[in-house]
Amino acid sequence: MDLYIRERVFSWGDKFDVCDVAGQPRYYVEGEVFSWGKKLHVYDQYNREVAFIKQELFTWMPAYKVYVNQREVATIRKELSLFRPRYCVDGLGWDVEGSFWEHDYTVTQSGRPIVSIQKEWLTWGDTYHLHIAADANEIVALSVVLTIDCMVEQQNNN
Repeated sequence: MDLYIRERVFSWGDKFDVCDVAGQPRYYVEGEVFSWGKKLHVYDQYNREVAFIKQELFTWMPAYKVYVNQREVATIRKELSLFRPRYCVDGLGWDVEGSFWEHDYTVTQSGRPIVSIQKEWLTWGDTYHLHIAADANEIVALSVVLTIDCMVEQQNNN
């Protein structure tokens, strides 16, 4: 399954549209503007919240918790590294590898791809192409990618 995350250019706070290959809306993502730590809500096309991402405060390295259908499924942490950023996905057994600054990376489990991410260039606003190997991982994979994007953005702003 292929999804495209498109950042809304003229919006206040984090707002993304997630569409399928045909351009049909699948999800939309909205961040809380006034909150302690970053928080993102993922809604389906029927306006039901299907995932929630919350930054953990007062941690040594950045960490976020991912909730799907109000159940905690993963914690994504930035690991201490010297040359390239590294991320750990606790709770799912997923590994993350690639170039985060270029938004070209892959999430795997035991060497099998779960989702691959590439930035689409020459688009209005930031657009990312996600190729998700199994439909069953769609919401969790989307949430993990959104979380890593938050962490990369946070690092770029520092």
